[in-house]
Amino acid sequence: MLKGRNKAENGGDTSAAGTQPQFKENPQVNAKIDDYIKANPKHWEYIQSMTPDRMARALVLSEVQKQDRQEKMQAGVMKKLDQNPEMKKALETAVKNLPEDQREKVMASMALKAMRAMAPRQAAPTQKAGVSV
Repeated sequence: MLKGRNKAENGGDTSAAGTQPQFKENPQVNAKIDDYIKANPKHWEYIQSMTPDRMARALVLSEVQKQDRQEKMQAGVMKKLDQNPEMKKALETAVKNLPEDQREKVMASMALKAMRAMAPRQAAPTQKAGVSV
């Protein structure tokens, strides 16, 4: 994954050439990307044929879809939390000192972790009687 950082943020050069972000290279992520490109040459060719604007819009669409999935998951957790007023009250107490805009997200996160911890684990499929190896 490439991460951009402005030199100006690091106290470095702030000239016109220094305003471009400096990207860090992550060898493990780059290897995964290279593997994907080798396994999917037609898709890579399609991506390379995109205009910069179209590619940027595709990236934004991916982020929007990710945000939609997170919001849907959070809404589902909050709906289940509404069915358990005791847990909801405990979580509201736990997040009362957080800023208002962060409370629901943190409550949903804590509720999800609690629900996962309380849910019974699914056992591995058992071997059928009379079948041996």
